[in-house]
Amino acid sequence: MLQENLYQPFEIEYRECTECPIDPHKHNFFELVYIVEGSGMQCVNKNQLPYSPGKLFLVMPQDCHSFDVQESTKFFFIRFNNIYLQNQHKDWIQQLEFIFQNHNHMPGCILKNKNDKPLVKSLVEALIRELVNQQPYHREMAQQIVNTMIMVIARNILLQMPEQPKHPARQDASMNILHYIHENIYTPEKLRAEQIASHFNISPTYLSEYFKRNNGDSLQQYITQYKLKLVETRLQYSSMRVGEIADELGFTDESHLNRMFKKYKGVNPSAYRKELQAQDN
Repeated sequence: MLQENLYQPFEIEYRECTECPIDPHKHNFFELVYIVEGSGMQCVNKNQLPYSPGKLFLVMPQDCHSFDVQESTKFFFIRFNNIYLQNQHKDWIQQLEFIFQNHNHMPGCILKNKNDKPLVKSLVEALIRELVNQQPYHREMAQQIVNTMIMVIARNILLQMPEQPKHPARQDASMNILHYIHENIYTPEKLRAEQIASHFNISPTYLSEYFKRNNGDSLQQYITQYKLKLVETRLQYSSMRVGEIADELGFTDESHLNRMFKKYKGVNPSAYRKELQAQDN
């Protein structure tokens, strides 16, 4: 199967096609595909769904995808890779956790918030103008617009997640507890059982029993597993040193992270990063 590569941090392309732009293929970068005009079928990992103007698709690295063009189609592509992500601010990367940790969404238009559809259309039109006119600082302008597009996607993935109950003390609080953990994963003192129990106005003993019963893992196991998932993200999409990752995620030190990660993945973080880099080459 054809494997596409991206040789710059990000690129944008505007293309009109009367047939599929390319045969089924995989690539080692992220791709946003916006349908400006036309209709047909999108195929991602053997799932087929119709496309039409205004649809926005997110294709993850190593997804197998193609388009069956039924009516002459104008595609707008935004592609970005690991290097692009590595150059962003750390806080910005943290806000993208919804993309990296929830990327197994079903294929189809990523826009679930109808209010975002005219916003995305305007952003795409602005990118097309920058691409066509090539005015001074057009690449810098395009990068800012691309970042906005990525944040719109993160918001729409968030909207696809189960809604949080408004009254956790009176309703099923399982999902609320999970969201609390995700929101405070970078603040270790807020992840102590006593602190979580106090936040939800329940006893620590009941919290532990309730969490285990509803999630399968113990509270501490879940927090550790989630942190290690974030470590994987840092190793793959950032240039942070292992010690920096350990400090960011509240591990005691680099050795503590090495032990936990090896227990989880079978290799230490440095070896895991080398394996990822070898796969991209």
